[in-house]
Amino acid sequence: MPKPHDPIELELFRHLFTSLTEEMGIVLRKTSFSANIKERRDYSCALYDASGDTIAMGDHMPVHLGAMPASLAAARAAFPIEPGDVVLLNDPFQGGTHLPDITAVSGVFLPREGKARAHRPRFFLANRAHHADVGGMSPGSMPMAREIYQEGIRIPPVKIIRRGTLDRELLNLILANVRTPVEREGDLLAQFMSLERGAARLLEAVERYGIATVERNARALLDYSERMMRHALSELPRGSFSFEDMLDGDGIGDAPLPIRVRITLDGRSAQVDFTGTAPQSPGSVNANLPITQAATMYVFRCLLTEDVPFTAGLMRAISIHAPAGTLVNALAPAAMAAGNVETSQRITDTLLGALAQAAPQRIPAASCGTMNNVTFGGYDPVRHRPFAYYETIAGGMGAHANGNGLDATHTHMTNSWNTPVEAFEHLYPMRIRAYRVRPATPSTSEPSASYHTGGRGIEKQFEFLTPTSITLLTDRRTHSPYGLQGGAPGAPGRNWIRSPRAPRRTLPAKCRLDAAAGDTLIIETPHGGDFGSLS
Repeated sequence: MPKPHDPIELELFRHLFTSLTEEMGIVLRKTSFSANIKERRDYSCALYDASGDTIAMGDHMPVHLGAMPASLAAARAAFPIEPGDVVLLNDPFQGGTHLPDITAVSGVFLPREGKARAHRPRFFLANRAHHADVGGMSPGSMPMAREIYQEGIRIPPVKIIRRGTLDRELLNLILANVRTPVEREGDLLAQFMSLERGAARLLEAVERYGIATVERNARALLDYSERMMRHALSELPRGSFSFEDMLDGDGIGDAPLPIRVRITLDGRSAQVDFTGTAPQSPGSVNANLPITQAATMYVFRCLLTEDVPFTAGLMRAISIHAPAGTLVNALAPAAMAAGNVETSQRITDTLLGALAQAAPQRIPAASCGTMNNVTFGGYDPVRHRPFAYYETIAGGMGAHANGNGLDATHTHMTNSWNTPVEAFEHLYPMRIRAYRVRPATPSTSEPSASYHTGGRGIEKQFEFLTPTSITLLTDRRTHSPYGLQGGAPGAPGRNWIRSPRAPRRTLPAKCRLDAAAGDTLIIETPHGGDFGSLS
């Protein structure tokens, strides 16, 4: 029989692996060029075993982390990863999610192994960073696209570094297809340095403890996470629980797009079935299967009250059926920019709505439900160069059984920060005229009849100092975040443009527009839903 595992040793290795991925993130952030990575921290880092199973991940972006194993699988399927190699990719149909998220993958090799095993990775490392521009039809590469070809440069798995040597010609090809090549090169080099730091830290652990001990604890963490997930599922009632939620539309048409799920719990496992979800859309709200897997992994991880390692073991008890050709498993050449950000949030809301029937006191009301994506770009007349910027704006958190939701908070599939106003105005030709918790609307100024109220969203006003191209990919402007247990829904968001030469006008949830110097864009993000009723 196998020897029982030492729980103290396991906990030590759990923190060793996690701190390694956190340090990778610190290196990536501190050596990057763009505000999106340096300030907003729109990146993620993770460690995998030789089979490609997730061992540890940093406290980064759930939508990245749950989907990155598909990137590693695509890289490994494309060609052998050898010492000194770094594989780059972003193609949603070959391991990526949407084109701005570029993933870098490398192997970790033991320096003293014999020739027969010298080229076999014992671990893998990966990081993913959202690049503020990767080309395409609009600055910021989050356009109102109808097909993937309009969204930017597609990178299948390619070796950008071979045996320690950067392929400068391949890098030049990528940089020739973006609006801000200096910034892109700096961010890519930061990703490569992050992988080097992770490998160095892991090899230090191997040198100190031995490869057998390190690998044994990695396997044990996978098994421990599985046991804890199965235990959590055993505490839920058996049965099937269904829910439906809506995206406002895809920006091409106005019809709402339903996402439907049925979760079946049998005491030790869960089956998640998205049959009935809308077909993939002409617009860019399509999500691929890795995005759906990421949202599912996140939601079920939230069921665990203990601080359980976030490993691939969590998903051993969960199966997913996502019909091909739908919003939750779109096929080429579907446009994908908003699927990673907006549809991932609605998948999360739908899953939580179903689980609220099984665990009514543990699931919160719907949060903001949108990342409120704002991208813009143009030409900076002061610095004499093009600029492109991407930002997500926080909203209200849903209320829950134990209290009110938090105001102005990034929730669920996003975990990013904001760009400080001082840094923003220093880097871009615009001013922030207002940035505050959203004022009360007529529906929220009256006393609430709910037991706990959802958090409030944000109002943010951007004044443009030069002509600027803007793209908005937002949601929850028509279908409000739902309340639970009799609680009221949260107030929907609103988008406006104000010009010195014309009255303020309402903008659609998803649109592209050109702003003149002096125009002001106003984004009001949704409030979270309420929980419980006083009646």
